[in-house]
Amino acid sequence: MHTLQSPSVERLRALPKAEVHAHLEGCFESALLEQWAKQAGVPMPRPAERLFAFEGLADFLHFLDWACGLASTRQRLAELAYSYSQRLADGGAGYADVIVNPTHWPAWHGRLPEMIDAIDAGLRAAEQDGLPPVGLCISLLRTQSADAAAELVDALVALKHPRVVALSIDGNEAAAGRTGPRFAQAFRRAGAAGLRRTVHAGESSGPEGVRDAIELLGADRIDHGVRAIEDPELVGLLVDRQIPLGICPTSNLKLGVYPRIEDHPIDRLRRAGVLVSINTDDPVLLGASLVGEYALCAQAFGWSDDDLRALARHSIDASFASADTKASLVRSLSQW
Repeated sequence: MHTLQSPSVERLRALPKAEVHAHLEGCFESALLEQWAKQAGVPMPRPAERLFAFEGLADFLHFLDWACGLASTRQRLAELAYSYSQRLADGGAGYADVIVNPTHWPAWHGRLPEMIDAIDAGLRAAEQDGLPPVGLCISLLRTQSADAAAELVDALVALKHPRVVALSIDGNEAAAGRTGPRFAQAFRRAGAAGLRRTVHAGESSGPEGVRDAIELLGADRIDHGVRAIEDPELVGLLVDRQIPLGICPTSNLKLGVYPRIEDHPIDRLRRAGVLVSINTDDPVLLGASLVGEYALCAQAFGWSDDDLRALARHSIDASFASADTKASLVRSLSQW
């Protein structure tokens, strides 16, 4: 452990930054879920005090389906989106790309335009109240078919919703096996239609998932990507192509990808020249905050103010924010 004095929480909160890897599905507060479950007459999977005590990634993903099933009305979805913007502001971020996977939300199956509109209503209300802007990355689940992927892309292209900035893919890589070839065509079509592309890879699978994300899916950004460290040639490819990684340290520790923060490769990847950013993944469910993630890493790896400034700059550059939003954040960052 480094002994350099870590920056204060207040100073880390004041650091102008973006968040590029967070899931709306991971932002449910336990009290809210308990209230909604009671109203719906749905049993809780565990007692409230242990609601977020997950046994691993598979248990965690099952829980997401249960929680999202309770968000059955437009008002609840808008409320959830608004509360994410509040959380973002509390962490001192000026923008976020947030991931939403329609497969997790049973009440909204077959109603994608209405679902996006409900989330947009919450985010618009948040912006009107001075909270940070948020872009939506609409995600495929890794176990879906090529036809389902094509259908989602068709729907997003037809909708042309200004809130939607990217096509994403997430889910358990280890359980699903290699899926890059199945989704290559959908991602090509999304890119051709002007959507950005962000891909979960290199979390529960090894570096081969990251390579597929780059070579088959044309990823503009990789979510996680940490296990790229196991393949030096792949690390070189990430550096050469300047493909950023949206890394979530606490998530990787809680879900068993690495045993301790000291074993986490974020600093090795950064030192190798990979564009890494710090993010919360599923912040409420995993007990992570943006300021907490910066503090955890700064202390573990002895990061200087210059290091933190560079990491914050990577988060802004890696985001799918508008040029104006990026320029404003970069100006603020230069004064930190």
